[in-house]
Amino acid sequence: MTTDRPPQGLSLLTRLALVVNVVVPNIVGAGVVLVLAAWVLPTETLSSDPSALTRNLIVFGPYLFLAVLVGAYWGHRRMRVPALPDDADEEARERHFRRLRRVVLRGPLRLALVQAVLWTVAAVLFVLLNVFSSGRLGFQVGATVVLGGIATVSITYRLVEVVLRGAAREVLSVRPPSGSVLPGVLMRTLGGWVFGTATPLLGVLLAGVAALTIGGYTLERLAIVVVVLGGVALVLGGAVITLTALSTAAPVLAVRRALKKVERGEYDVDVPVFDTTELGLLQAGFNTMVSGLRDRERVRDLFGRQVGEDVARHALENDVELGGEVREVAVLFVDLVGSTTLAATRPPTEVVELLNEFFAVVIDVVEHHGGWINKFEGDAALAVFGAPTDMADAAGCALAAGRVMAVRLAEEVFSGSAELGAGIGVSAGEAVAGNIGDRRRYEYTVIGDPVNEAARLCDLAKDVEGGVVGSGAAVARAGDEASRWTSIGSRTLRGRTTETEILAPTRLAGRRSTGSSEDSADRDAHQAASEAHEPA
Repeated sequence: MTTDRPPQGLSLLTRLALVVNVVVPNIVGAGVVLVLAAWVLPTETLSSDPSALTRNLIVFGPYLFLAVLVGAYWGHRRMRVPALPDDADEEARERHFRRLRRVVLRGPLRLALVQAVLWTVAAVLFVLLNVFSSGRLGFQVGATVVLGGIATVSITYRLVEVVLRGAAREVLSVRPPSGSVLPGVLMRTLGGWVFGTATPLLGVLLAGVAALTIGGYTLERLAIVVVVLGGVALVLGGAVITLTALSTAAPVLAVRRALKKVERGEYDVDVPVFDTTELGLLQAGFNTMVSGLRDRERVRDLFGRQVGEDVARHALENDVELGGEVREVAVLFVDLVGSTTLAATRPPTEVVELLNEFFAVVIDVVEHHGGWINKFEGDAALAVFGAPTDMADAAGCALAAGRVMAVRLAEEVFSGSAELGAGIGVSAGEAVAGNIGDRRRYEYTVIGDPVNEAARLCDLAKDVEGGVVGSGAAVARAGDEASRWTSIGSRTLRGRTTETEILAPTRLAGRRSTGSSEDSADRDAHQAASEAHEPA
């Protein structure tokens, strides 16, 4: 069982509705019998025994009253589930639930059988009441009672299905239906036709056969018989077929409504399972499918948060292959200044809170400009533009991201703090982008000169007013963004043999004082980390 508090039994309102659904169909069936007896039985049969009508009416009323009382009591007993004690152990709770589940799911059949027994007794009683005076009359009265009983049983079954739908939803939510279904969609549909249409038409057929073989029907009387039985077929057949159609359509419509939500991307949806046929299996199967989709979407969301949406999409849409391809990319490297003093002078929780604020701005700016965070390295982050998804102006987007990021960090994270800052370096060029590692554990990353150059520029930017610089290669590849950058000289970066042209945003071009020794320690640590990206 999948819940700590399974349903304890049928509610009072449900039990009262079941009693009504035993009493009312009996009265309806009795009315059908009276109509058939008055208009369908041949006049010759009734006139052959003048006391027959009086005798049958005398027995009819008391038996109907007794049958209603017995049916209500017997039906109540068959649907009764004893209360479960509060101190019951797990085994007793399981037995109680199994009994409740059996009562609810087989309730329509149980109450239909109660009605069938009562009407079978009525048929036998009225046959015996008439057969000794006239075998022909006994047969015809018995057939009339059987037709009324069929109407009563079929209506009862369908109405009880509707009444128990809420209770079925409760028990099936605890334990969905298995492969054993009763009576099944096919039998439900055939039963609706047999009880609602075929049976009244059988009465028309029998009346026609009787008129041809044994007589007793005038032309006018036969026309009345056809009209009455045809009306019963229309009314009774319409009621039974309508209830059957509603029983079949309700679970399908529930699945369809839930499916529309899934199509809109809403995976937090469950279909209430209330049908015991194959349609109930469909409802339960839909819930299982949506549960799998929820898990898949959750994994995809977590995967996207770990590696970036573009990388996650690329991995899901393509086969996993180790290695990479040469691509034109732009790289942004950002590093927090003052983290050593921060970690030594503030509580760890405060440090983590500040880092989260720092990275929140970094991620927001990078994603807004079409890039993605390839990795976090302590208090630094590496962002990539142009891989795995092509970008028309990767260098321009990376430069714009660096320029905006510097302003936002200063205003939103470092405002009022003289000891905190950030260095941002942007470079562009050809790099190898692909899956690095082993098939058991790998990551999508970029390796090449632009990565190394961006890391070196990040260290240099810590001594530049505004804290952001770009390489000449990045600005040369940029579009309109290039006009917002100004050259502030050239520098031979560590590990390189040629000078790199250094550019800064035009309104921030200038120099600032050299960073402290602790900042140099930070830069050395991140320089060592960035060397992991250098090609062998």
